[in-house]
Amino acid sequence: MVQLPAHYCKQHYEHEAEYQANRQRWARSHNQQYQHKYNTQTRNRNATKHDQYQFYRSRQWQRLRKQALERDHYICQYCGQPNSNTVDHIVPIEYDGALKDTLDNLATICRQCHRLKTDWEHSWYGTGIGNRRKQAAELRDVLSIKYLMNKDNGR
Repeated sequence: MVQLPAHYCKQHYEHEAEYQANRQRWARSHNQQYQHKYNTQTRNRNATKHDQYQFYRSRQWQRLRKQALERDHYICQYCGQPNSNTVDHIVPIEYDGALKDTLDNLATICRQCHRLKTDWEHSWYGTGIGNRRKQAAELRDVLSIKYLMNKDNGR
């Protein structure tokens, strides 16, 4: 057992300095300046993104999210992984904001599938920073999206 405040035993104590340096580096990168820069450049870069961010902080979103998780039994609708707790808009609200509070446009998704789907959305819809929106068909079927995003990622 390790006695606090140490994080390593005597045998592995040489790793303590590296661990402390990594913690300090992380703390410096996640200070208020970092958060301010992230918020202004990503979350609040324009009025539309600001409104989206505010929606995700609302009680309405919390209720919709909970309903979607319970409806899907916390199972990723794209790969079937249990204990998934992320809720995603099937058609991104950046593409069609009218669907932001529609339960039928929400699906439970795991982190790995969420990353893949976000990349797929950037290419399909043209959403994301630096992309131009495309006039693409809104796909609302999870199985079709799953097929296309796995096809694009070589799976």
